Amino acid sequence: MNVPTSLTLLRIFFVPLLVVLLLTKGHNLDLWAVAVFLLAACTDFLDGYLARKRGQITTLGILLDPMADKLLTCSAFISLVELGLVPAWMVVIIVGRELAVSGLRASASAEGFALEASELGKTKMVLQVVAITVIVLERHYTVIGDFHSGIVLLWLVMLFALASAAQYFWSFWKKLSAGARQRGPRAVVFRVGEEVQEKKEPQERDVAAH
Repeated sequence: MNVPTSLTLLRIFFVPLLVVLLLTKGHNLDLWAVAVFLLAACTDFLDGYLARKRGQITTLGILLDPMADKLLTCSAFISLVELGLVPAWMVVIIVGRELAVSGLRASASAEGFALEASELGKTKMVLQVVAITVIVLERHYTVIGDFHSGIVLLWLVMLFALASAAQYFWSFWKKLSAGARQRGPRAVVFRVGEEVQEKKEPQERDVAAH
């Protein structure tokens, strides 16, 4: 197992620790949660950078990296709902978007092509990290809370989540349509071949009967 994949797995292992620190009442445990969250978010940058620099881009890494990102951010948002810090309906939209895009990537993979990360999707990820961090810190630093920075960032996350999801679906539809056009002539030849074969089979059976 190479270093980039190990960093991706480390990000996944950080998820239960993050949830425990966020939901456990204790002196400054939520600040420790922010530290763990930011450390985990840094591994997202490092694994991609190292994979490209060392030429260690693998199928396992491509599959695990977006999964690790979604587990990290979704678990943090759900924990914030439990703490009453963010509206549940906004988190439902954000988490629902992540599930929809994951399903879309799986469908694209089954069709034989991949959906590359878009700039909107990358911006959404950065906004998620900033929003979660600010929302937790608002309880300790009233200066941040006075500007309602957390809820503003959350609205931006939701808007970018919806915009990037629409972009992914549009990209999927275009690639699927292009693939269908390329396979079109082959499919016709194949169907014609089947029809010819179906017409020949009764004749062969008649000859055998005679």
